[in-house]
Amino acid sequence: MTDIKWHQEEKTKMRVNTREGVTYLTYPEFDKLPGFVHAFSTRLGGVSEGIYSSMNLSFTRGDKEEAVKENYKRMSDAAGFDMNDIVTSDQTHTANVRLVTEKDRGNGITKPRPYTDVDGMITNVPGLVLATFYADCVPLYFIDPVHRAIGLSHSGWRGTVAKIGAVTVRRMQEEFGSEPSEIYAAVGPSICQDCYEVSEDVIEQFKENFAEEQWDSLFYGKPDGKYQLDLWEANHQIMLEAGIREEHISLPNLCTCCNPEFLFSHRASHGKRGNLGAFLGIKKTK
Repeated sequence: MTDIKWHQEEKTKMRVNTREGVTYLTYPEFDKLPGFVHAFSTRLGGVSEGIYSSMNLSFTRGDKEEAVKENYKRMSDAAGFDMNDIVTSDQTHTANVRLVTEKDRGNGITKPRPYTDVDGMITNVPGLVLATFYADCVPLYFIDPVHRAIGLSHSGWRGTVAKIGAVTVRRMQEEFGSEPSEIYAAVGPSICQDCYEVSEDVIEQFKENFAEEQWDSLFYGKPDGKYQLDLWEANHQIMLEAGIREEHISLPNLCTCCNPEFLFSHRASHGKRGNLGAFLGIKKTK
């Protein structure tokens, strides 16, 4: 298998699972919560070729549709859910979080999505599996084991500025009565601060939306006028501000851009790539 470059060797690592030839990642803390299924895909175990090799989960980047469908089947079988139960996002870097219901089952997989501009989803329907897509942006997972509800959101720099993580928690409170202190959350594999150079106009938006005492932990400037931005820590701070307990938050310790053979990275591939998938579902009650 491809060597994995963890961000910090001494920090907690995600669990690397290989089943039926498919390699995917899970969180040890989430694995302790009964009644839920979750996964983050890697490049390994699919049938796509070339720049999409091999576990590409995007239908819109030029890959063969039959290959992508086979990838979904392989990923679902390995991670322990039915691909027909998946509900997909329509990511456009918004902070829109949609309540997903039974009628959404299969959206984007077995039938077209009837919505656009959805970067986050929440549900409490057993059997549904939420899916969002990545190649450097930040996946955000939320599990409420008390009310048996979940949220899954895509947070690029724009979503992070708009604090989609906090929006997701608030929507779970409104729809399911979730208490933030009872929610378990995770930041998914994405681009690390060392790899993520941004311009001053991006940093100005972070300065407008984050308290000044947070700035030093989120970004630093360089002599050339560019900045290195830490989306992991920004979303960690957003989760804490939303009321999630520190001990309930898992961080990825895994950068997409540092691992271009193992994970798809837009920056590392200069845009020639497939998509990774984050999956989060509530197991069917028997």
